[in-house]
Amino acid sequence: MFRPSRRHFNSKRHNQCDDKCFSTFQRIHLHHHREFHKYHQYFRYFRPAFVLLNILILYLLFNWVGFKGIGIFFAVVISIKEIVHFIFMLRLEKRIFTPIEKLKLGVDEISKGNYNVKVECDVPNDLGLLIYSFNEMAQKLYESEKIQNEYEENRKTLVANISHDLKTPITAIQGYIEALLDENIKFQGDKDKYLKTIHHNTVYINKLIDDLFLFSKLDMQKLDFAYESIDIGAFMDDFMEEYKFDLEEKNIQFQYISDLKQEYRVNLDGKRFHQAFNNIISNAVQHGPENDLSIRIRMYLQKDYICLAIEDNGYGIAEDKLPYIFERFYRIDIERKKEYMCTGLGLAIARELIEAHCGEITVSSKEKEGTCFTIKLPILQEYRDESTT
Repeated sequence: MFRPSRRHFNSKRHNQCDDKCFSTFQRIHLHHHREFHKYHQYFRYFRPAFVLLNILILYLLFNWVGFKGIGIFFAVVISIKEIVHFIFMLRLEKRIFTPIEKLKLGVDEISKGNYNVKVECDVPNDLGLLIYSFNEMAQKLYESEKIQNEYEENRKTLVANISHDLKTPITAIQGYIEALLDENIKFQGDKDKYLKTIHHNTVYINKLIDDLFLFSKLDMQKLDFAYESIDIGAFMDDFMEEYKFDLEEKNIQFQYISDLKQEYRVNLDGKRFHQAFNNIISNAVQHGPENDLSIRIRMYLQKDYICLAIEDNGYGIAEDKLPYIFERFYRIDIERKKEYMCTGLGLAIARELIEAHCGEITVSSKEKEGTCFTIKLPILQEYRDESTT
């Protein structure tokens, strides 16, 4: 049998207390607002009555008091008092009552969940500062709600993309396995072809899960980095030797040029940088032409950054698609013609990894001419100072 715990009762009691306090606060707030509204109406509508009363007093003074000098004296005093009173009330209306009414309307909008509200107020007093703070709070709430909505939309899109990208190869695997189980395939060549397709799809699923795991850790900022102060020139010389060997084996022309004239050190996690760099190179290889593909890498200095430009002579990317290529699961139409090995996460992961190094990655491209990705890494401060002296 379920037995409610003491914590459950305490929590329930606490919530009931909160509801009671909130109801009391609402009643007090409503009472004070009605009181404020009553006094506001009093000042607004009883003021003309007092003016008429004073005019009546002036009339009586002129008609009943025998000595007109005394009547004129009181008439001047009352007139001055009325003018001062009128100016005072006008300023009170403009500087206090009207801004409070506007602020009340703004608070009502916030309580309805409409955070895109701004109260106009140009009075330079404490109430003006309060309204300024209110507008600032409303703006932050609006931006927070906007980010939350975008996050929720991205989450839904991510789930839909993952479902789609997993469903497609799994469906293919299921179909080929059923075909093999039916034993209607007579030729060994067809069986080998089906088995290769099944293997290819399982490799893709494994890669997709690895990329998703890495990306989720990056997104939650739970990926560990082991940064080291590294001489970027020596690091890249060794690094490019490996790529030169691998790419030339695939009949891809490869060229590496370093324009650095001296040693520069950067804060680098070699393993993570290799993942980011490899994603860009793999992107160029997978989506480039099958023959005569050329990759050229140039390292140079630009102010306080070491830049790595990775150029290829591939098909290029249309200008309207460039802003989206670092987004998760974004694929260009021409890429859909390729096999399943593209998960749509490679460039998104590359950007996250480079930004974790306080760096930046940009892209420029021309259709039918090629694409250039540029990685910028900040030079360590102490070595930056030495290089400038």
